[in-house]
Amino acid sequence: MYRSHTCGQLNSSKIGNEVTLSGWVQKIRNKGFMIWVDLRDRYGITQLIFDEERSSEDLMKKAATLGREFVIQVKGEVIERESKNPNIATGEIEVLVKDLDILNASLTPPFTIEDETDGGEDLRMKHRYLDIRRNPVKNKLVFRHKVGMQVRNFLSNQGFIEVETPYLIKSTPEGARDFVVPSRMNEGQFYALPQSPQTFKQLLMVGGMDKYFQIVKCFRDEDLRADRQPEFTQIDCEMAFVEQEDILNIFEGLTRHLLKEINNVDVDTFPRMTYDEAMRKYGNDKPDIRFGMEFAELNDIAKNKGFNVFDQQELVVGIAVPGAAAYTRKQIDALISWVKRPQIGANGLVWAKYNEDASLKSSVDKFYSQEDLQEWAKATGANPGDLILVMAGDAGKTRSQLSALRMHLGNELGLRKADEFAPLWVIDFPLLEWDEETERYHAMHHPFTSPKVEDIPLLETDPGKVRANAYDLVLNGNEIGGGSIRIHDKETQSKMFSHLGFTEEEAKEQFGFLMNAFQYGAPPHGGIAFGFDRLTAILGGQETIRDFIAFPKNNAGRDVMIDAPSKLDEEQLKELSLKLNIE
Repeated sequence: MYRSHTCGQLNSSKIGNEVTLSGWVQKIRNKGFMIWVDLRDRYGITQLIFDEERSSEDLMKKAATLGREFVIQVKGEVIERESKNPNIATGEIEVLVKDLDILNASLTPPFTIEDETDGGEDLRMKHRYLDIRRNPVKNKLVFRHKVGMQVRNFLSNQGFIEVETPYLIKSTPEGARDFVVPSRMNEGQFYALPQSPQTFKQLLMVGGMDKYFQIVKCFRDEDLRADRQPEFTQIDCEMAFVEQEDILNIFEGLTRHLLKEINNVDVDTFPRMTYDEAMRKYGNDKPDIRFGMEFAELNDIAKNKGFNVFDQQELVVGIAVPGAAAYTRKQIDALISWVKRPQIGANGLVWAKYNEDASLKSSVDKFYSQEDLQEWAKATGANPGDLILVMAGDAGKTRSQLSALRMHLGNELGLRKADEFAPLWVIDFPLLEWDEETERYHAMHHPFTSPKVEDIPLLETDPGKVRANAYDLVLNGNEIGGGSIRIHDKETQSKMFSHLGFTEEEAKEQFGFLMNAFQYGAPPHGGIAFGFDRLTAILGGQETIRDFIAFPKNNAGRDVMIDAPSKLDEEQLKELSLKLNIE
């Protein structure tokens, strides 16, 4: 056998035992008469010792040839370590090696395989198989496994059945761009990789499966960010004979279970907030409620005071930043520059310091009296020592800009603590949103989302006011899950397709299989999908998902390790009936 124990397993209770270990050489310290080697595997590090008084000459020579990341097997005796290391589990012992077998030599790695490495991100991604040997990455992958096991255990105990759905499916025009796959056997036709198993899980409900889940790969051909990859993993779930409340209760339970089992955190409440309230109070539909700085609309008290910057705008809105009245002018100017960046796009920022003596000093004292500024303080909930920041402009754009500033300040002030968790349900989303470019409505979630029953008449008269039977689960300012009660009858689904601009023929071509299924006793059903990568990262105290994925893509959507995507040769293109026309 290659090993009797792992490199993290031995301790003082094993002193005197003969053991066999295998792993990678982490470090070598060669004093000539004595050689120490740190041997590493997934489980830890064990120190090996070669001693010219107790080891043969051949063994000492062989040990002297070892290099970093050599794969070796050793046999020897566990002995007490003279210089103990309390920082590792095996720090009280070492192994006096009696036999050494070099299983594989190694080139010198391009970066150090240590927690604090000298390798840049691009270099480490190119050699990802080496990066995985480092504890920070290895531990994240182990952590991901633990989260996945807890999800499977919880849902299985709740009566859910895991069912695999196809990866080669039909392309649909809704949502992000599809990745497409040419079919060799069906010339000129293409599969698409699924953006989600949405229609299949609905068909499973028609099939009577009742409670379905799947931890599944999904694919979207869209621009990347820190929390987005072209291929990602969902916890995909669907239930039959349920209303919204049933789904919210089950998945509050799942979230509580994960927070308790993974983070040892108890969460008592899952507050609920309508979409309109979230946009009004926080400027986005996934607010971080771990800290305050709620928006205050100031139109009634800030307009018509002779300050044209406010008077001519649709919305004047502000926040109170706790304890920030002590900010220097340089710090405030840095905030103004931050919101003027192209990524935010604001024209500027008005500020008012609420001093400890209850006086107010602002950048617009010329236009506003102390009484006026006291009204600002009252509206924003500011206290002495706080800084009031105000923006103005188009309502939607300004709320979005102030939301970005609020999150930036939350990070700067240390208010977004990785070990604090504040879940929130956002409900009552608009069913449809108007797209100026295409001049038609698009489904805010997807075209299978059911409208609120009481809003169905508005589909004919004022579709923009129809609320969806939809819900998002937000955790620490990140959407970790989203779902809805689905349409389950052909008539309502046909009406929905019509409002989305589909002709009857187009709807039949794209979704005829689903419409047909609805005619065979489709039960009321609904579900939710969690972003597994994002959820795992947040539970792990981070918001960047890349290190929680074994082999991620870079920001250009490339796998630099295997150099993908890559070109196909002419013979493959011919076999697939494809011809590239790239100049």
